[in-house]
Amino acid sequence: MNGNLFARLAARFPADASTVAIETPEGRAITYADLLAASGRMAAVLRAEGVVPGDRVMVQVEKSPEAVFLYLACLQVGAIYLPLNTAYTASELAYFIADAEPRVLVCDPGAEAALRPLAERVGALPLTLDAGGRGGLTTAALAKAPDTAVAARAGADVAAILYTSGTTGRSKGAMLTGDNLWSNALTLSEAWGFSGADVLLHALPIYHTHGLFVALNLTLMNGGRVLFLPKFDAELILELMPRATVLMGVPTFYTRLLASPRLTRPRARAMRLFISGSAPLLAQTHVEFEARTGQRILERYGMTETGMNTSNPLEGDRRAGTVGPALPGVELRLGDPAASGYRPAEGVGVLEVRGPNVFAGYWRMPEKTAAEKRADGFFITGDLATISEDGYVTIVGRARDLVISGGLNVYPKEVEEAIDALPEVIESAVIGVPHPDLGEAVVAVVATRGDPGDVTGALRGRLAAFKLPRHVALVEDLPRNAMGKVQKAALRERFAGLFA
Repeated sequence: MNGNLFARLAARFPADASTVAIETPEGRAITYADLLAASGRMAAVLRAEGVVPGDRVMVQVEKSPEAVFLYLACLQVGAIYLPLNTAYTASELAYFIADAEPRVLVCDPGAEAALRPLAERVGALPLTLDAGGRGGLTTAALAKAPDTAVAARAGADVAAILYTSGTTGRSKGAMLTGDNLWSNALTLSEAWGFSGADVLLHALPIYHTHGLFVALNLTLMNGGRVLFLPKFDAELILELMPRATVLMGVPTFYTRLLASPRLTRPRARAMRLFISGSAPLLAQTHVEFEARTGQRILERYGMTETGMNTSNPLEGDRRAGTVGPALPGVELRLGDPAASGYRPAEGVGVLEVRGPNVFAGYWRMPEKTAAEKRADGFFITGDLATISEDGYVTIVGRARDLVISGGLNVYPKEVEEAIDALPEVIESAVIGVPHPDLGEAVVAVVATRGDPGDVTGALRGRLAAFKLPRHVALVEDLPRNAMGKVQKAALRERFAGLFA
C-alpha cells in the first residue's frame, strides 16, 4: 500500500465528488472534484519545475484555498511541505532557507524581490501566491492539465517539516512523517466523532499543526465541509455558527466570543463540539462558556513535534483546567525535572510522550534530536505536568518557566490561577527574573479591566510566602504569538533588570 498521505486522504474523500469541501465567506464553493483538480494542476507545476520526492517546498503565504491546494500538491508529488509563519521577516527567512535548502519557495508577490536572492543562493525557484489566491503559481497551474499521478512514499518518509518558534534558541525543524500525521488524524477522528456530516469553522492559520494537520486533515479525510475564514473574526464566526458543527480554536477565540452578546444558546444549538488548544484555557473561560452556550469546551494538548497527545473525552467528564487523558496509542510518563529518573504519577514532572504520532527528529540536528528524544522513543516535551490517578493530565507550565526562588520551586500556573480568581483581573503571567539574593524572584504581569487592588496582599494566606510575587506589573494585554500563547520569554526580557 502506498504510504503517501495524499493517497490516504484522497481514498476517504466522499464518493460523490460534487460534495463541497471548502466554502469561503464570499460564497466560493470548492467541491472535492475541484479540490483534486486544483491540487493536480499545482502538482503538475511542481513536477515541471523538477520537484522530486524528498525535495522541500517552502511556503510563506497568506491563508487561501489555493494554499490548501498547494499543501495537497506537495503531498501528491512526495515533496516535503514546509510552511512558515507569515510574520517572519526576510532576515529571519534567510536562516530557514539556508537550513532547509528548498527546491521551491512560494511567497507573497510583495516579498519576492527581497527573497529571490536568498532562494537563488540555494538553488531554489521562487513562485508567488497572494492572499487572494493569485500569483505566478496559480497562473502556471491554470495552464496545466491536472496531474493524477501520486508519488510512492513509505509511511516513515518525511511528509512535512514544521519549524519550532525558537524561543529557547535557534529554530528547529521538526520532521513529521506520513505515518505521524495519518495516525494522529485517525485517532482524533474516532476520539472526536468526526463524520462527513461535520461542518468545521476554520479560523486558524495554516502554517501550524493545529490549523493545518488537525483541522484540515481531519475534516477532509471524513468528507466534511470547511467554512474557510482568512482569520478569526468573532462576529463572522457567530454569523456562521448556525451552519456549522465544530469550531477548533485557541483560548483567545473563546474569550472574544464571550465578549459578544450574540453568543447565546440558540446561536450555538447546531454546534456539537467546541475544541480548544495551543495555549492553556482558563478555567473561568470554561465555566463562562458553558453558562452561555450550554456546552463544555473540549480542551486537548499537543505539540509541533507530536501532534495531539491527550484530549478530554467527547463523551464523559471534560474537566476544566485539564487536557484530559492520553489518546489511544499514546503513552505518557513524568520525568524528574532535575534528574534522569522518573517520578511517581502523583508528583509534578516533565511530561514525556511516546507513540506513532511522535516526530522522526529535528532536521539536520542529530544532537538536538538525541537530547530531546530518548533511546526508548519517549519525547521530552518540556512541559511540567501532573497526572491524576484516572489519567487526566494537568499542565503546570513549561520546565523553562519554572521559577526557583531561594532554592524553592514555584510553579507559575498555581500562582496564576490564584491571581486570575481576583476581581478585575482578566489573566496573568508569572515569571522569574534575576534577583541578587533569591537567584530568581517571582514577578506577576497582570492584565486587568480595572483596579485589582493589592494583588500580593490578596494572595497572603492562600499561597506560601515564597510563592508570593515580589513585584506586580499591571498591563492592558499580555504579549502573545500567532497561536495565542503568552510570550513569557518577552516578559522575562522586559523585566530582567527589575531587581538589578
